[in-house]
Formats: sequence, structure tokens, C-alpha cells
Amino acid sequence: TAITITEQPVSVSVPVGYSFTLRCRAQGRTSLQYQWFCQYQSDCRLIPGATKQDLAITAEQTQLYTCRVNDLHRNAVFSDWVKVEVHQCVARGLPPRLWQGEPVIVLNPREQRVEVGQPLQLQCAAMGLPAPSYQWYRNGNLLEQQKRKKLWITHTKVSDSGTYLCCASNSHGEHWTNAVDVHVGGGEILPPPEHLQLFHLVFVSATGKIALLVGNNRYQHHPNLMAPVRDVFELRHLLEHLGFQVVSLLD
Repeated sequence: TAITITEQPVSVSVPVGYSFTLRCRAQGRTSLQYQWFCQYQSDCRLIPGATKQDLAITAEQTQLYTCRVNDLHRNAVFSDWVKVEVHQCVARGLPPRLWQGEPVIVLNPREQRVEVGQPLQLQCAAMGLPAPSYQWYRNGNLLEQQKRKKLWITHTKVSDSGTYLCCASNSHGEHWTNAVDVHVGGGEILPPPEHLQLFHLVFVSATGKIALLVGNNRYQHHPNLMAPVRDVFELRHLLEHLGFQVVSLLD
């Protein structure tokens, strides 16, 4: 083709107010021109002045972006559409100064009780540069079809009961959500020893020094702290430099 995109922009998941850059690179037989577009809900519009390979963005709301590349002969191609997901709930204290784009869990799934045959939905969310991919587990076993932020089972069975958690990962690393119990039908929720068994399965390959950091901010009878999330991440990087494998949990 007359124009080939050599570097596609990538989706990101960031806190509101965070500044970053989307990149697009292309090759052609003549000089090339770039123009960025964004889409919010059903409205797709040209971004005035966005005519360079790099698009600087300060995150305000979740939107889709694409870049049009054209040459002097009216040939044109569009880059992939990418999603800039903006998390409004984590503006204070994030991202920490040392954040390199590794996944940060900002929404953990919640314990569920459902009747047999009823739908089950578990939800999580993570920030990351690039945007994290997701993989759900039940009782330490990978669920092949559950690779999105939302785990959805249309008609539950008793066998769907168990302890669930999700791994968010990107090129910088991975983080796990909290483990939650799902109970379908009658009976009792899994006892605490099941939690221990699950974490043994998840972290069975861990060797050497392990540090667990928990940043709590949602106290029921105490004012919110200033920046526990930022503190967790600064401590995490310090401990990693000291040779620890670090597991960071929020709230």
C-alpha cells in the first residue's frame, strides 16, 4: 500500500487529570500528514490542531481516538481506534510520582450470593499504561472465557460457587484483585482455609522475600488519610529495589 502504519497507538487506563501521549507512526512514498480524531458516545470529531505524530492528552473523560494519515496523492489510512479510559474516583494522590504504568487495581469485585439459574456478574477495574488485560480465576483455576473487566455468567449452577479473583496485567507487570466468595444456592460460604489454599495456588511460584502492602482509605469511623495509595506505591518500589516480591492491595 502507499501508506503503512508502523506504530499503532495503544489504549490506556489512567486517573483523571493525568497527562500522557498517544503515538502514531507511518511510512509512505511521499511526505505524510497526520490528523487525530476523537469519539465520545456517538459524536466523532476532528481535534483542531492535532496534526502531529504525537497527541498530548490530559485525561478528562473516557473517549476513543484514531489518527488519519494521508500523503500528497490523496491516499489515506486510519490507525486502530484506541480507548482512553479515565477513572474519576482515584483523582486524589494518583498516580504516585514513581508510577511507571504498571497495573493499579481501582475496583475490586464484591462477594455475591445468587440463586441457581440467576445471572452472576463480578466486576473489577485497573489503571495501566498500556491498558491492562484481564484474566479471571475460580478456586485458583483459570477461566478460559473470562478475559474482561466484567465476569458474566448468564445462568449460574451450584458448581459456579467458589472463590474468585482477577489478574490485571500489562507489559510492566501484573496485580491481583482481592479474592471474593461467590455462593450459588444453599449452604455456607467457603471457610477461611479455602482462602489460604487459593493464595497458595496463586503464589506457588513465589520465591525469596515477599512483602504484602495494604493501603486503606475507606475507614468507617475515621477521616480519610491524605495519601495511602501513593504511600503504598512508593513503598512498593523501594521494597522491589531491595529484592522483595511485592503484592499491593488497596482498601
